[in-house]
Amino acid sequence: MKALHVQDKAITATSQSPFVKLKAINFGDCQWTEGFWAEKQKLAAEVMVPHMGSLLKGDVGHAYNNFKIVAGLQQGEAKGMLWHDGDFYKWMEAACYIYGINKDESIIAELDEIIDVFAKAITDDGYIHTHNQILDKPRYKEVCDHELYNSGHFITSGIIHKRLTGKTNWFELSVRHADYLYEVFKSKDPELARFGFNPSQIMALVELYRETRNKTYLDLADIFVTMRGSVPMDLHDSVPYWFTGDQCQMKTPLREEKEAVGHAVTGMYLYSGAADVYAETGDKEIADALDRIWASAVEKKMYVTGAFGQCHHGAYDDQNMIHEGFIDDYMMPNSTAYNETCANISNAMFNWRMLGLHGESKYADIMELVLHNSAMVGISEDGMKYFYANPLRMNHGQREYSDHCDCTESADREEYIECFCCPPNIVRTVAKVSGWAYSLSDNGLAVNLYGGNKLDTQLLDGSNIQLTQSTHYPWNGSVSITIDACKDTAFDLMLRIPGWARQATVLVNGQDCGVEVKAGEFANINRVWAAGDTITLEMPMEINFVEGHPRIEEIRNQVAIKRGPLVYCIESPDLPENTGILDVYISGDTELKAQHKTDFLGGVTTIEGSVQLRSDSEQSMYRNVSKPVWQQHDAQFVPYFAWSNRGTAEMTVFMPIIWK
Repeated sequence: MKALHVQDKAITATSQSPFVKLKAINFGDCQWTEGFWAEKQKLAAEVMVPHMGSLLKGDVGHAYNNFKIVAGLQQGEAKGMLWHDGDFYKWMEAACYIYGINKDESIIAELDEIIDVFAKAITDDGYIHTHNQILDKPRYKEVCDHELYNSGHFITSGIIHKRLTGKTNWFELSVRHADYLYEVFKSKDPELARFGFNPSQIMALVELYRETRNKTYLDLADIFVTMRGSVPMDLHDSVPYWFTGDQCQMKTPLREEKEAVGHAVTGMYLYSGAADVYAETGDKEIADALDRIWASAVEKKMYVTGAFGQCHHGAYDDQNMIHEGFIDDYMMPNSTAYNETCANISNAMFNWRMLGLHGESKYADIMELVLHNSAMVGISEDGMKYFYANPLRMNHGQREYSDHCDCTESADREEYIECFCCPPNIVRTVAKVSGWAYSLSDNGLAVNLYGGNKLDTQLLDGSNIQLTQSTHYPWNGSVSITIDACKDTAFDLMLRIPGWARQATVLVNGQDCGVEVKAGEFANINRVWAAGDTITLEMPMEINFVEGHPRIEEIRNQVAIKRGPLVYCIESPDLPENTGILDVYISGDTELKAQHKTDFLGGVTTIEGSVQLRSDSEQSMYRNVSKPVWQQHDAQFVPYFAWSNRGTAEMTVFMPIIWK
């Protein structure tokens, strides 16, 4: 009898999860070798993680200083946001992923030094939250203190540290902290139901259950899911007015929810945590709710870039003030779109879990859309500057971006944002994305993401499989997968055919493989494979105009440009001097061509074509219509993620379309 698959290094260790159809591979089994993700992984190791560490360990970010103050190693006051501990943990988690790839022992030494400080800072009963400890504040009395958000990242990062380094010094602290949380919240006290509104702790507790098989942690995760919406969020001293409605998904119990509501990040964290609970319990009410929420979020409230969170401040109805979140269906502003980087990333996190639960490729489509567009736009080409908000149009003068909320809305990426949740989130995502590239099916392997890599993993029956993927994706739609080693009995190889790839073809050893190749589904090839077999996937990358649903009033009669998984935009460095972005139109019959430029913006494929510039625009609010005066200009469109790397610029994704 063959040994079963051993999974102890996965990001989400689902090999024993009874209600997961596609299981995670161990982290490190997939290694990027060439192309887009290999370059980003290299930048993460050499620049992103070290640079961010210098900020957070120094006096700029101050996060490490907070722990040292609590540990009695230095004097000072609490600085940074109340959730700054969690941001520091996310940076450390990113460092763990880098170690999981390159085995650089200096990373271990740096982390060990920090973990020693954690051990001095955590209380005897397991509580840790530097702001409250420095200020000597009571625990779990103010909803906005973000105690459980920090808890979730403390526990998650401790688990990842153990899995990828083999050391238990952080993990032991994580267990102590989780045990403390159980003692506090096991009573299901209605007053405590208000806490954990940014619920990273649910995902963390399920992952801790997977690591230890201690059902206490799964029970506590379920308690947190069930407590949501279980008590009225009446206004009193500890509850600010914007918490009394749907802002934090506390108006309706999750199992009864019908749509995506409230703060986009807290929502996606909640839904991701609930998906993890379902993966272990099979609670159908949770699964049904998540399906409804997914359909609402993706089909009625998601931007073309995969971004979430239509507004910074707004209202869902007459009772629900919304901050950084979802508003009405199809209400999709461009210039004032918030689209927090964390919200976009959490969209990918949620879809990663839904992919596992349902085994349908449409969830990996959303992951890819986010990763190549609304996530990567959050970090500069050099890996050292960050966007928090990500509008689809930057029109200077419409909002004074630099005056808004500590640079969360900025005309340029910032090296340090006081609200620092997004930068470590994008860095840890880049560092770990190889763990999302493949999944394990009952008798085979699913290819979720495309990029040059080598895979050396075990199937669920314990047999080894090795393969090499060669491609210049996302710049080119040709993918070659060579089997290097495998078992001698039949198994499945499932290739994701993206929804945009309507003319895709699949060959095995140059021959038709006899399976249906349908856009938006996995092409499942079952056969007895042998070393040297080669699968060729061809996805023609046509350049397409994309329009929105007729109810999206903000983009009526406008189009965006999309090629493969990439959304494109035009920005002012590619326009005549002093051209306003609102004066850019595009002709419906313009000829567009793709051109790869290895020495431009880190190496990207641009789209070359002409635009029409309207030179007679008036600035009055309303004006009589006359025939426009057009000036044709040969321009280039750049991938949305790569804009704002050439100085302060205006930009738009959607352009009014004219037909001659």
